[in-house]
Amino acid sequence: MSDGIRLTHFGLCVRDIGRAERFYCGALGFEVVGRMTVDDDATAQLLDVPGLLLELVYLQRDGFRLELLGYARPVTVGDHGPRPMNALGFTHLSFRVDDADRVVTAIVAHGGRALTERTVAFGGGNRGLMATDPEGNLLELIERTADR
Repeated sequence: MSDGIRLTHFGLCVRDIGRAERFYCGALGFEVVGRMTVDDDATAQLLDVPGLLLELVYLQRDGFRLELLGYARPVTVGDHGPRPMNALGFTHLSFRVDDADRVVTAIVAHGGRALTERTVAFGGGNRGLMATDPEGNLLELIERTADR
């Protein structure tokens, strides 16, 4: 499509950018593709965060780019923990996996949390599991059987 629009990334604000980078790279196989620190007035105006000092880390996996935003100032605001799936806004990151148990083990080992009470079996043998990153952002894992 040549409409002059190109999706570049999704942004995820985190309290501890180093921990988030280690988690997404170590547990989910993202690679760092860029870093930037910004503290200029234009960025502060664009993001509507006056006086910001912002560290950005760009991660990539499967052609998908995730921008981690770590605010040194002002402090990061908001609740820690999973947002309800019926709350307005982006709700989760979803991954298709071959071995959900192995991925959940890696998530927990890197500071995330398994939401075992939300593990389900779908018709046809596929499984769905939910977990969180260390910040409480939801991660959906869909394990597909070999014939699907």
